[in-house]
Amino acid sequence: MPVVDVYNLERKKVGTVELNDAVFNVEVREHLFHEVVRNQRAERRAGTAKTKERGEIKGSTAKAWKQKGTGRARQGNRKAAHFRGGGVSHGPRPRDFSGKVNRKTVQAALMAALSRRQQEGCLVVVDSFALTEIKTSQVASVLSTFEVSKGLIVDVKNEALAKSANNLANSNYLAVDGLNVYDVLRHETLMMTQEAVQQLEGRLTR
Repeated sequence: MPVVDVYNLERKKVGTVELNDAVFNVEVREHLFHEVVRNQRAERRAGTAKTKERGEIKGSTAKAWKQKGTGRARQGNRKAAHFRGGGVSHGPRPRDFSGKVNRKTVQAALMAALSRRQQEGCLVVVDSFALTEIKTSQVASVLSTFEVSKGLIVDVKNEALAKSANNLANSNYLAVDGLNVYDVLRHETLMMTQEAVQQLEGRLTR
C-alpha cells in the first residue's frame, strides 16, 4: 500500500497515511478516462440551441404575389425559408446530449484518475482545512505554500472553504461526494484532507 506524508496548512509534516491499493494504486487505463469524461462533458451541455421553423414565424399566411401573370416564380407565403425573416429549415432543436455509462465504469475511471495523481506524486494530504474566516486570500496562501498553481481541494462538507475557494483563478474546491474524473484530471494537483481520503476509500470499496 502506498504511504504518503500528511501535512498541516503550514506544510509541516504531522504524520503519514496508508492509502488503499484498490483506490489509489490501480492500473491506469486511458480508455476509461475518454469514455467517462466525454459523457461528463456531454451532460454539461445545455442543449437549448433552437431556431424557428416556418410554422413558428409570426406573419401573414397570404401568398407573396398571385400565382400567374407576374413573370416571377410562384411563391407561397413569406415565412418560407428562402425569404428574409422566414423560418429556418432543419435548424437545431433542443436535445439531450447525455449518454449512459455504467456505474462500475465511472467508479473504475475515478480510481484510475486518483491512482495517476498518486503515482505522479501530485497527491497532497493535509490533516484538515479549517479556516479562521471566509477569505480567498487564506486559501491562496495555503496553495502558494504548497507551490500549487492549479489544484483541486477535496474535503468533507466545508462551507467556509467552499466560499473562500469560489474566486480562485485556477484552483477549485469540491466536497468529497462530488469528486469526479473530469475535475481530477483537469487539475495538476489533488489536495485532500485525511477525512476526505477515509470517506472516499469507504465509498469506493464498499
